[in-house]
Amino acid sequence: MLDSSAAKSDASLHEPAVPGGAPVAETAQPTRSAGPAKAAVAPAAPATPPARRGTGRKRILALIALAAVATGGWYGMDWWTTGRFIVSTDDAYVRADTTILAAKASGYVTEVLVRDNSAVKAGEILAKIDDGDYRLAVEAAAAKVATQDAVLARVDAQIAAQQTAVQQVRAQLGVYEVDIQRTTAALARAQQLIRNEFASQAALDTAKADRDRILAQVEQAKAGVASAEAQIGVLNGQRAEAEAQKVELANALARARRDLDFTLVRSPVDGVVGNRAVQVGQFVQPGTRLLAVVATASIYVEANLKETQLARVRPGEPVTLKVDAFGEQTLTGRVESIAPASGATFSLLPPENATGNFTKIVQRIPVRIVLDPQTVASGRLRPGMSVVVSIRTDREAEPARLGQVSR
Repeated sequence: MLDSSAAKSDASLHEPAVPGGAPVAETAQPTRSAGPAKAAVAPAAPATPPARRGTGRKRILALIALAAVATGGWYGMDWWTTGRFIVSTDDAYVRADTTILAAKASGYVTEVLVRDNSAVKAGEILAKIDDGDYRLAVEAAAAKVATQDAVLARVDAQIAAQQTAVQQVRAQLGVYEVDIQRTTAALARAQQLIRNEFASQAALDTAKADRDRILAQVEQAKAGVASAEAQIGVLNGQRAEAEAQKVELANALARARRDLDFTLVRSPVDGVVGNRAVQVGQFVQPGTRLLAVVATASIYVEANLKETQLARVRPGEPVTLKVDAFGEQTLTGRVESIAPASGATFSLLPPENATGNFTKIVQRIPVRIVLDPQTVASGRLRPGMSVVVSIRTDREAEPARLGQVSR
């Protein structure tokens, strides 16, 4: 027993020391003994120092904290320089000017020349209505105008003839005026001869009668001239009346032609046909809804901002937009104008807050946003699409005035 304990103590004295005071086990030497052979003891694996494991974890935590601080600083700086000036809403939709076409003439639809969702140009014929009755009306109105033209031609001929008669009467008056001088001179000679007793009283009476007859004929000729000239005035009045009737008939003809033209339903603008309700053989009357034309060149975005978001929104400010249908693709535009009242004010049944209990609700004001021409020309936007709008406001801007529009 004493020998074995002494051997253990000697072995411990020869073990090399390591940092931390942990002994390093040496390889056991096999000993011969009289008993059966024992299996050799496997060497123990070196243990990882606990201090190194703790240092690695601290480094990872430090890196995570540094990344978090950097990310927070970046977002903070972005908010300070940009984010706090952004006004955003997802209550925004694509809009466009839509024209609802209705019939102006009554009749049966004979032809529909467009299909749903097809592009049309301004002035293009979209549908035709039976025009038989309207053509007859145009022909009747044109015939009346032609008849009135004939009446005007007849009156003009009468005026020309009457002017000739006036000239004739004036010429006769001139002859009578010449005869006045002759008969007056003959009467003076007869009176002189009577005083000298070279002529009879009968000759004097004849000369005097001739002069008086010529004076009467002159007065008669003057009256004839006045009558002929008055007749020209009557004919001119008849012509003016006929001219007025012609204008009236011409207006009736123009109206008939206009009604005939309304049998052709034309597109008022460039756009796309939608909501087509007209069919061939359908009987339509004035006011019957036929189809709608969406003016693609007028596409814009209407953003319904809260009234608390309008403090710095002004026309002309830049806008970025994301259409739900296009994913993360970003479009650009600018604020064109702000509505003069909230959407509730223009609703069919506006709220009446002066009656009953009151609950304050933040109102929304429509803001019109125009898009870049390239975006509109691409033809991908359709009215009704949902949009997320972000407006870059000016920190020193004042609220926009009523009626202010960006040009």
